[in-house]
Amino acid sequence: MLKKNDIGPQAYRDAMSHFAGHVHVVTTDGPAGKRGTTVIAACSVSDTPPTILVCLNRENAKNELFVKNGRFALNTLASHQEPLSIGFSGITGLSLEERFALGEWDVISTGAPTLKGALAVFDCELIDTKDLATHRVLFGKVTGLRMGDNLRPLIYHARGYHVLDSGAAAFTEKE
Repeated sequence: MLKKNDIGPQAYRDAMSHFAGHVHVVTTDGPAGKRGTTVIAACSVSDTPPTILVCLNRENAKNELFVKNGRFALNTLASHQEPLSIGFSGITGLSLEERFALGEWDVISTGAPTLKGALAVFDCELIDTKDLATHRVLFGKVTGLRMGDNLRPLIYHARGYHVLDSGAAAFTEKE
């Protein structure tokens, strides 16, 4: 029989560390300013119309720029782009300019920065948001799309970066 118990924040984070996710950098630019941050919580909502969602921490006031600009790009990272992920995560203390200097950027349709060399780029108009607990979910209608080379994806699992082994469905440690 399953037992119910109180689930504290640390126990929840520990359990979620077993959830493997693709690493992305979500970006925006517009009248409110430029911003980029590393995210794992992003996925497809629908293909008709093409819609994605991204979860951002509301406790970081800078993430309000995504809503104010009304646009964002989800840049899906390849395994060799780990330094870019680390830079945009905020843990290194890099300035906005230093973060964006880690990659080569252009724009597709909305004006949000899109990463050249990303596995995939989803350029989106913000169509809705939902605040829940500590996070805000952004829903974006994809108005621009770019697919890069079919490289190994950058995966985050067990509080570390990993690469999907191309020969089998297994993770390998990043060295």
